[in-house]
Amino acid sequence: MKKLKNLFIPLLFLITPLSIISGQVKVAHIEVQKLISEMPEVIAAQKELKKLEDTYTADMESTYKELQTKAQTYAADANNQTEIINQKRQKELEDMQRGIQEFQQTVSQELQKKSVDMMQPLIEKARAAIDKIAVQLGFDYVLDSSAGGSVIIAKGKDIMSDVKVELGF
Repeated sequence: MKKLKNLFIPLLFLITPLSIISGQVKVAHIEVQKLISEMPEVIAAQKELKKLEDTYTADMESTYKELQTKAQTYAADANNQTEIINQKRQKELEDMQRGIQEFQQTVSQELQKKSVDMMQPLIEKARAAIDKIAVQLGFDYVLDSSAGGSVIIAKGKDIMSDVKVELGF
């Protein structure tokens, strides 16, 4: 009997806190990546970024075609020119190639910066809506159930539809 009592008392202390915690903490989940990807503002921002990227791509292709045309023209005319002119032309082609590479790097950096500048306020808007809905529904924790997130089993309340209503879509 005494051994049973010694076993029962620690078990009681272990079970009691779990029952108290489960009765007080409310947990919900949401796929944040899915929410953000479905936001109308995000879709519009992605279209704008794609349009800008297409414009830069067209500019780069045009410049590259110009480089190819000059290279072919200079190669065909190389035998009729002096060594000094051929060297000058070669340097011109190298400078154009370097300019194209620098332009590609600048475009890549600019697109990345523009993407961050456009997306950050939208991500913050989604987070604020999640926070607002979590408070309205009385949840203590909202877990991200996106792929690679920390939720293994999502049996709690999914607040996706509530947050979409809050965001107006």
